[in-house]
Amino acid sequence: MEKIHIFHTNDWHSHFAYWARMQAYIQARKIAYEQQGDTVWLCDIGDHMDRSSIFTEATLGKGNVALLNEAGYDVVTIGNNEGITLSFEDLSALYEDATFDVVIANLKAIEGQTPAWVKPYVIKTTAAGTKVGFIAATAPFEAFYRELNWDVSGAKEKLIQLAYYLQDKVDILLCLSHLGINEDEALAEACPIIDVIFGSHTHHVLPTGKTVNGVLLTGGGMFGRYLGELTLQIEDGKLQKSTRLHASTDLPPLEKEALQAAKLTAKGEALMQQAVFTAPKTYNKEWYHYSKLSDLFAHVMLEETKADCALFNAGIFLSDLQKGPVTALDLHRLLPHPINLCIIEVTAQQLKEILAQSTDEEWPRMALKGLGFRGVVLGKILTYGFKLDEHRRLVINGQLAKDDGVYRLVTLDLFTFGYFYPQFNYAKKQYVLPAFLRELLLDYGQKNFAE
Repeated sequence: MEKIHIFHTNDWHSHFAYWARMQAYIQARKIAYEQQGDTVWLCDIGDHMDRSSIFTEATLGKGNVALLNEAGYDVVTIGNNEGITLSFEDLSALYEDATFDVVIANLKAIEGQTPAWVKPYVIKTTAAGTKVGFIAATAPFEAFYRELNWDVSGAKEKLIQLAYYLQDKVDILLCLSHLGINEDEALAEACPIIDVIFGSHTHHVLPTGKTVNGVLLTGGGMFGRYLGELTLQIEDGKLQKSTRLHASTDLPPLEKEALQAAKLTAKGEALMQQAVFTAPKTYNKEWYHYSKLSDLFAHVMLEETKADCALFNAGIFLSDLQKGPVTALDLHRLLPHPINLCIIEVTAQQLKEILAQSTDEEWPRMALKGLGFRGVVLGKILTYGFKLDEHRRLVINGQLAKDDGVYRLVTLDLFTFGYFYPQFNYAKKQYVLPAFLRELLLDYGQKNFAE
């Protein structure tokens, strides 16, 4: 009888409170299992990094890769936080020093060279000679990736093709999926020759897994709250599969583990202390009103995009922009979100609808989670450059809008996913990548404010 143990993590999003205790637990179990003659591997299923973390921001994800190296990870795939929050050049360089395999079937450069670290699959062999194949794919946010010079199309199709290609080359086939639970279930239905699909992206929690069409699915939540452990047992040519989650709160705590996590933040802070521009005055934030800071940022948005009008939520600002020297750290604390601008082509009638929707009384105090937002509440929806006059006619930049006119509205990408404004789903969109909001403000400050 042969046993293979695969520890797996997903969607850390640079939350490192449990990192030290989890890695210590894995290493202890690895030693114990290997003394029994078992094979042990460690996988991460993507979104290990998140640029809302000061440590990740300061190192552009390289610090995360160093942590994965130190922990002895064997196979990793990327999530959207690796894929669409870095420039093409920075993602291409991200895994240059990785000591693990990066597997992803649906990532290639549109122009230029795909990085050498991109592998569609890997095959690992145990001491007993069992061949285990690993395939992987990431969520295809195609509009974002395309702007960054990446093609991520055909995730499901490519995984199925690889599965059948590897069918006669491996004894066990595992898939690292950063596609989400619904896509995992669909893949299992379409391709039952995959033995296990390690899940992520939708932060689902499957304490003992879920079997779909004979395929075992896993899911370990987010933020390092759970450690997954898959056990594969081979006896008389038959494979038995079981999985479980270990809650991080149940793992043995380590002395000074909070200090270790704090050291990562401090390392990031130290790298971001240099002043990047000097603000001529203090720009105050308000979550439920217009403010000096919102006026400034609307100007930045319109200057950057040359759009006709702008819309965003006041809750994006987590601090004031203080008079005097402003550091990269200050800007990160002010705008920590991995959010980009998006220019949307809308009609005059749609702008009227947007103004009406934006008065929803429940929105400002909504504690929004996800969509890249890292704030507290959504805040008031602010509109610049368009309004209704006393006769309820649409006015854009002081001029009556044309009924058949099409206008360019610049907003935040979080509003383009259909939750708040369904009409944006079908509108023509252009994402402004790779710069985040704080980087646009930095660029504006350097060009327009004295050092």
